[in-house]
Amino acid sequence: MKRKGILLIVGMVLCMVCAACGSKEELEEPKVEALSPTPVPEASPSPTPEGFPVVSDREVVDGQMQSYLTGEWKDESVVTRRPIAVMIPNNSPAMPQYGISKASIIYEAPVEGRITRLMAVVEDFDDLERIGPVRSSRDYFLYVAMGYEAVYCNWGLARPYVEELINRDTVQNISAAVEGIYNPAHEAFDRVKRPGYATEFTGYLFIEGMLKAAERLKYDWEYDKDYVPPFTFADEGVRAEDNYENAKEATAIYPGGQSGNQGGYGAYTPYFEYDEKDHLYYRFQNGKEQIDEMDGSQLAVSNVVFQYCHGEVRDSHDYLAFGVHGEGDAIVFTGGKVIKGRWERYDGDATPAKFYDQNGEEIIFNQGKTWICNIWEEYGEFVDYK
Repeated sequence: MKRKGILLIVGMVLCMVCAACGSKEELEEPKVEALSPTPVPEASPSPTPEGFPVVSDREVVDGQMQSYLTGEWKDESVVTRRPIAVMIPNNSPAMPQYGISKASIIYEAPVEGRITRLMAVVEDFDDLERIGPVRSSRDYFLYVAMGYEAVYCNWGLARPYVEELINRDTVQNISAAVEGIYNPAHEAFDRVKRPGYATEFTGYLFIEGMLKAAERLKYDWEYDKDYVPPFTFADEGVRAEDNYENAKEATAIYPGGQSGNQGGYGAYTPYFEYDEKDHLYYRFQNGKEQIDEMDGSQLAVSNVVFQYCHGEVRDSHDYLAFGVHGEGDAIVFTGGKVIKGRWERYDGDATPAKFYDQNGEEIIFNQGKTWICNIWEEYGEFVDYK
């Protein structure tokens, strides 16, 4: 399946979005004509580090292969199958989330109200009954999902800015039946009883129904032949931090700082703590562990990324716009090290952002899960780590 888009840059705003919350997401909103993409020159590819062993050519060994999303050995059928990208609320009234620890990549970005929303990119979903609660679409999340060649799953959408995009033939989505979705997947979604929770936090994506919907919609689960993996991983038996001996160290990471701000991360003050014993970054929010309701485990990843993007308040509804094409500053935290650099995404919608160090070489990630925080660059001064 081809979804090669052209980079969207219109003035200062690259990829603009609207957001909605509560039941407002499923209401009719005035239609706004979609903007046409503006072509830009392609960026020259940067080299990967020479001499340091990384995962490169992937081979099948005893039915397993190294994942494009984590670098870990998994069943070949899992690794060669496109993932799903599921929209997950991250505000306190929705907690805890269910099944989110199965995500290989979690993408977090601000929405209206100065809170964040998550997109869980999941390739290991065969043994997962459901995931959620599921919330509505924002176009910058959708553009990121397209870069991973993921099947995009959502319940609701901000129609003026998402309707035209999500209904394109080049976008494969599993969407609940709401206004603005032309090919809904009724069989993929249902509600779960959650006494005390608002209705919008009771809707879940059920994997069996999702697979049935994908079959009915004739979606192709194979990656494009031109698929571009998002990360370069350290090879077996080595640690990525060994390539960054002179980098600073940090064991506590605060995407929104430690005091309130208007950048999106201040409402619940999320942070990560690095454990040197297992080399994982553990997620906290609202002063406590952020857990998966499915098994009670704390969310933990091998890599954390701060991807700085230009953002704007789009209109009187406080809908936000973020640029997820082009380039910007980036910080990668892996193995307790802080690697500063940049991200670039110039090759269209169907390729992901790539991360480069200050020497222009691809940053090496440790094998495992990755959490990417979209940092509103105008509020980047609040970022803190120590």
